[in-house]
Amino acid sequence: MKQTLLLLSLAFLSLSIAQSLNVNQCDLPNHGSTLQVFHANSPCSPLMPPKAMSWEDTVLQLQEKDQARLQFLSPSLVAKKSVVPIASGRQIIQSATYVVKVQIGTPAQSMLMAVDTSNDAAWVPCSGCAGCSSSVLFDSANSASFKSLDCQASQCKQVPNPTCGGYTCAFNMTYGGSTLLANLSQDTFTLATDPIPGYTFGCIQATTGTSLPPQGLLGLSRGPLSLLSQSQSLYQSTFSYCLPNFRSAAFSGSLRLGPVGQPKNIKYTPLLKNPRRSSLYYVNLMGIRVGSKIVDIPPSALAFNPTNGAGTIFDSGTVFTRLVEPAYVAVRDAFRKRVGGNATVTSLGGFDTCYTVPIVAPTMTFMFDG
Repeated sequence: MKQTLLLLSLAFLSLSIAQSLNVNQCDLPNHGSTLQVFHANSPCSPLMPPKAMSWEDTVLQLQEKDQARLQFLSPSLVAKKSVVPIASGRQIIQSATYVVKVQIGTPAQSMLMAVDTSNDAAWVPCSGCAGCSSSVLFDSANSASFKSLDCQASQCKQVPNPTCGGYTCAFNMTYGGSTLLANLSQDTFTLATDPIPGYTFGCIQATTGTSLPPQGLLGLSRGPLSLLSQSQSLYQSTFSYCLPNFRSAAFSGSLRLGPVGQPKNIKYTPLLKNPRRSSLYYVNLMGIRVGSKIVDIPPSALAFNPTNGAGTIFDSGTVFTRLVEPAYVAVRDAFRKRVGGNATVTSLGGFDTCYTVPIVAPTMTFMFDG
């Protein structure tokens, strides 16, 4: 039970102080068990756009890309009706949102890998990869600790679509609008100052599409090949993060791994298990308050149901907090009422409650079990 509570409580804390960045700070070493987290638009990120976009264009781009993430998550969720965004974030399934520096191999090779709380396995582009967009590739031939896993390895049963045409276990999967083919491998992953020998990951041999994070992905979900599962003895399935938002690209956040050095004043909510998507972090959202008033939302709109996959999840890769339509309409109407009828409501893309004049926005509070 302790593990279940810690994972959630730490996953949505944002207590660390973000650090201002310049290009010279991109290569600063990580300390202890804490990694710097860079936003995709950071000068330290390989995903930094070639030219700056306006705030409006950025929001519209994020909204457009977010739909693919929703489709990835929604087959086991109840959100088959239209859903509407109400808060900010960013998706990772089409374009990475947050990256961390990981050292792989012996001697170590640096990779800026995307982090994703709804994916299990790690994978990186390897030398000779066909279709990989990054000029930074992991050279397995230059790592003394690298090894390929054969088809009899237990991990070969834990990856999607395994194939065994030869000695090495290979797998293929889709990610956003892309596909990848990777050989199942092991090597030492060093996170901050912590080496994790024999870390299982996919060494990408070929890709199609443009959706893959260029230097790879590090899965932080609850699955058997995720970072938390493979480092259980070291980090005790405990982590927290502070994420810089898309309007603060010049700042870094932090990913703290393990129970040591975590925030002391923590509020807890239980993590729920949904057999339809066992890797996801489900929580029990009890209600939403706008200002001082609890919004009248049909209980069925927020209910957790492991039978049909309905419920609320935390996901590091989704741009916008989304609600099923009955919940969204109730929250939106309560928000508009608190702002007042004199302010003209406009729209921006899929956002239906925008204002072109200054308003006093009411506080919105999400209430969780516990």
